[in-house]
Amino acid sequence: MLDLGRSFLASVARTPDATGIIDGETSLTYADWAGQIGGVACGLREMGLRPGDHLLTAMQNTLEAATLHWACQFAHVTITPVNFRAKPDELDFFIENAEARAIVYDAASREAVEGSARALALPRIAACDPLASDAMFEQIAAAHVDPVPLASADSWSLMLYTSGTTARPKGVPRRHHAERAAAIAHVAQNLYRSGESTLGVMPLYHTMGVRSLLAMSLVGGCFACLPRFSVEGALALIEDEGITSLYLVPTLYHDILDHPDFVPERVRGVRRLGYAGAPMTEGLTRTLVKAFEPDLFVNHYGSSEIYTFTVDQNAAAKPGSAGKAGLNQMIRVIRLDGAEPDDLAPQGEEGQIIALLAGDEAFEGYWRRPEADEKSLRDGWYFTGDSGYFDADGDLFVTGRVDDMIITGGENVSPVEVESCLSLHPAVSEVAVVGLPDERWGKIVTAFVRRDEEIEADTLDAHCRASGLANFKRPRRYVFVQDIPKSPVGKLLRRKLIAGEYVPENPDNQTEEIAS
Repeated sequence: MLDLGRSFLASVARTPDATGIIDGETSLTYADWAGQIGGVACGLREMGLRPGDHLLTAMQNTLEAATLHWACQFAHVTITPVNFRAKPDELDFFIENAEARAIVYDAASREAVEGSARALALPRIAACDPLASDAMFEQIAAAHVDPVPLASADSWSLMLYTSGTTARPKGVPRRHHAERAAAIAHVAQNLYRSGESTLGVMPLYHTMGVRSLLAMSLVGGCFACLPRFSVEGALALIEDEGITSLYLVPTLYHDILDHPDFVPERVRGVRRLGYAGAPMTEGLTRTLVKAFEPDLFVNHYGSSEIYTFTVDQNAAAKPGSAGKAGLNQMIRVIRLDGAEPDDLAPQGEEGQIIALLAGDEAFEGYWRRPEADEKSLRDGWYFTGDSGYFDADGDLFVTGRVDDMIITGGENVSPVEVESCLSLHPAVSEVAVVGLPDERWGKIVTAFVRRDEEIEADTLDAHCRASGLANFKRPRRYVFVQDIPKSPVGKLLRRKLIAGEYVPENPDNQTEEIAS
């Protein structure tokens, strides 16, 4: 069983002259990149990092960040990437929780590092930041040497942190063999070819970014760095470098299509579309197919804990479907009130989605969080906390989080279903649906809408009626907003809408009620 270091060396042997990474004006072949990775791996050891130590990184997607990821795989150091937007107190938590031995940061995270007491007590390396007072990344990357793998397939590769909502983020440690299995499955499920190229914009502290980086290495492909997402930057990189595949969250696809600089001719080289991280509305699905005309359109459904739950390789054929279990997985849907893996929900009935822990991509438990393990890991299955159902074809539909389910007048309403319906109206740019407290109904279905043109709630209600949406699922309240709150990786933050953390389109009159 190969570790990731030896896996990378195998790619170097196969395609030494292929372009492995692009960052701005810098372009490195696999052979050249390997030398730089080897130098950084040596530099990490000279810093005093030992096998198994955690190295915290707070960096944007740059050549330095990608090189550091690979150097840790060779040096048998557990890379622990966190959001470069993290605040000082968050860095303190990550450093303490992971027992990090050093930190590497860049200009985007310097202020937070300087404000973190725990970060200031560690050895620090600054990257891409001429204003930093700490040692620069170039110093540990100066030597170019052949990298030597020190890790085994059973060694820890990295530890990702899940995004915290009501509690502190949870560490998800993952071994080399699980990371490689996930990358191989990603290649197979996306039908990647030798010499593929992808937009490296999904952050390397997120499963999607790591998966793209590793998958490209397996096929001698190119990881084209885009440190921060902008539509202008993404379109320029796609066009100039001939990017062949995209793997993004739905929000970023929406932003690309909605931008005035977008024309289909600029993305004609893209033949494979993939998305994950959130459901995609039917309206966005249709628009993407028309704009890109892709050869393959893949919906991935997974998590940091188990990279792939299910895959649908023809996402446009059945919008909303997450497909069937991935190559390394088996899944079930159990009743919402079920506590055991055998409490199966009938076909068509919404329940909680669970995934087999015996799969090659699976993690083994949270980092020092026994209470989280007890809640989520039972009898060899991972209880995802996601809700969904199987249709008559055996395809999975993910309807949201179990906690997001709206119970109104005793009926269960999936926010995703209502969002997909509203997204098909041409005046709706973005929409998010939540349940807000109501004295009579318990929760009232409420739609937060960003509109492209003037439209009234009554018109949207008529659209829902005409679409066949069940009467009890129709929104009874519409809130017109300037933006829909999202996480740094584009996930919808329903909790902020529930808490009233949104910017209304018109503060004096932004809410419209619909009669029952």
